[in-house]
Amino acid sequence: MRNLLAHLGHILAPMFACLLPHSTLQAQNSNLLWDDSRVSAIHVTIPQDSLDSLLADTYGTHYFLSEIIFDDGLNRDTLAQVGLRLRGNTSRLAAKKSFKLSFNTYQPGRRYQAVKKLNLNGAHNDPTMIREKLFYDTWNRAGMPPRRTTFVKLHINGVYRGLYTCLEEIDKDWLMRAFADNGGNLYKCTYPADLAYIGADPNLYKALGGSNRTYDLQTNETVDDYSDLAQLIALLDQVPGSAFETQIQQSLNVQGFLRALAIDVATGNWDDYAYNKNNYFLYHHLGNGQFQFFTYDTDNTFGVDFVGRDWATRNCDDWISHGSPRPLAEKLLAIPAWRFQYLQALDSISRHITCPDSIFPRIDAMRALILSAAVSDTFRSLDYGYTMADFELGFTGTVDGHTPYGIKPFLSARCSSTTAQLTIALAEVAQILPTGLILSPNPSTNSQDIWLSSKLPPTQDLQISLINAQGQLLGQWTWPAHQPSFRIPAWDSATGVFLLRIQARTQAQVIRILRQ
Repeated sequence: MRNLLAHLGHILAPMFACLLPHSTLQAQNSNLLWDDSRVSAIHVTIPQDSLDSLLADTYGTHYFLSEIIFDDGLNRDTLAQVGLRLRGNTSRLAAKKSFKLSFNTYQPGRRYQAVKKLNLNGAHNDPTMIREKLFYDTWNRAGMPPRRTTFVKLHINGVYRGLYTCLEEIDKDWLMRAFADNGGNLYKCTYPADLAYIGADPNLYKALGGSNRTYDLQTNETVDDYSDLAQLIALLDQVPGSAFETQIQQSLNVQGFLRALAIDVATGNWDDYAYNKNNYFLYHHLGNGQFQFFTYDTDNTFGVDFVGRDWATRNCDDWISHGSPRPLAEKLLAIPAWRFQYLQALDSISRHITCPDSIFPRIDAMRALILSAAVSDTFRSLDYGYTMADFELGFTGTVDGHTPYGIKPFLSARCSSTTAQLTIALAEVAQILPTGLILSPNPSTNSQDIWLSSKLPPTQDLQISLINAQGQLLGQWTWPAHQPSFRIPAWDSATGVFLLRIQARTQAQVIRILRQ
């Protein structure tokens, strides 16, 4: 029946288009779709019987024929022959539905403002409706492959269905922009995608999840070859050692994964790979041979909880769930230098991106931007009964059982606990650099210089960083290669514990300093 509907849709599409107003597509070649300083409007017109069928078919993938008008306040574009369907996993069961728009289903190859598809997420479980976008803003600021998001007001057949987060599709166009390569295999990985080894046969991983594949190949579907994924998983099954370190760096962007994990921890994203074996992509880059790891579906963040954990205080050095294997995270973090890189990335993100001084102004601006659209959004109340009082409280306090933290209290607590946890974790990293490293005097007073010396001097320049217990950087120096010793000048600070971080290109060591 669905194939018949699709066939009829292709036949009737040109006839339907003839009845639509002429479109000038003034914004077609612009980037206004991703201007997140405004809340644009998307108006969808669809035959009522098609809309009824779409809403009734909870897990359907058929795109129903529609017309849309995109109004960004400057231009108003009309597009005929646009496909519309539901999207999401558990969100398909929500009263406030999430949708996907396709510009190329009925006109193959067509793009609107350089994209083939748009995802419109209803944020039904977030009383503030900003968490997903706030995550991707954080992701972008952390230097990850850019993810474009905006807020839009969605109208269907003249009915305002509320405020939505608009996200670009992860497809070949996005891969080319992000990695300058799009010919490799792209896997969309959903629960329970733990990357655990179950055998050498690639078809074993293809079969997981049945018709809804756990590792769902999004490109090169005709070939449908899972050999590269099976090889990566087999590699992760090895015992960590020098051979593993060399091979995994050839097969995976290790630093990219570690930084993605750090972002998840800093934002409380538990519905991720490390804790919930869920919601990530793997892309096999043909140019360098490495798999690229990146997160998606990030509404369960910034204090949202459905599993009874306090994500604001959970140990950042023990984020992983221990109920089942997570070999990608476990094996990489078992290597001291990579554990240090993860901790270092988390330290930087927490101090410069998600700390209250940095992120609160952005949160306030987002709240002000969407306020009027949120007030008019009656659909946001259908699932959890959220009121405008809940909207406001979602920024500052507890709303209900699954939002025990407002966004701001969560970030304050997460930043504070991360700083304290990192003070301990960084001091435990013991990857030796110069042989026989000696720090003297230690303990010291605030009037004394400190000397670093080594029986065998460093063979490359080393970066020396002095950090206090709050994670603040007090000073940085370079210890030149082949010099047997280096002086850390006395610094004016209170007594207590400080950390001296000694960093080479691929190795690191952290030493405690006691000031009396």
